[in-house]
Amino acid sequence: MLAKSSRLYSILHLKCPRCHEGSLFTYKTYSRRFAVMPEKCPVCHLQYQPEPAFYTGAMYVSYALQVALFAIIYMVLRLFSNPDIKIYLVAMITAPLLLVPVTLRLSRAIYIHLFYTYQPDWNKNPDEGNG
Repeated sequence: MLAKSSRLYSILHLKCPRCHEGSLFTYKTYSRRFAVMPEKCPVCHLQYQPEPAFYTGAMYVSYALQVALFAIIYMVLRLFSNPDIKIYLVAMITAPLLLVPVTLRLSRAIYIHLFYTYQPDWNKNPDEGNG
């Protein structure tokens, strides 16, 4: 079980990197607005987009997640059934398309966690900026 103070907990639960309480996303994963993020954390008021086009770098994280997904799909199919090439193609196309909201959210969560750390005492200095 992951501790609430761990970075992995915050990433997997899509929580704010500073307080680990506020949600990174406004709507549910499989809704039309799955990528909408609030401007600030509703709990600690951390700016989720500290500069314009901040999440452009999350594309690289998303790419790594997709490559890992392709490798997992290939290995599972290869080890358990070794199907025809058409099955590989269908699986390699449909699974990533179905998981776009998940990988987008995870890549953004991982990316913002690269720049901020958990501060359990964030509320002791509320006038301090985003750092």
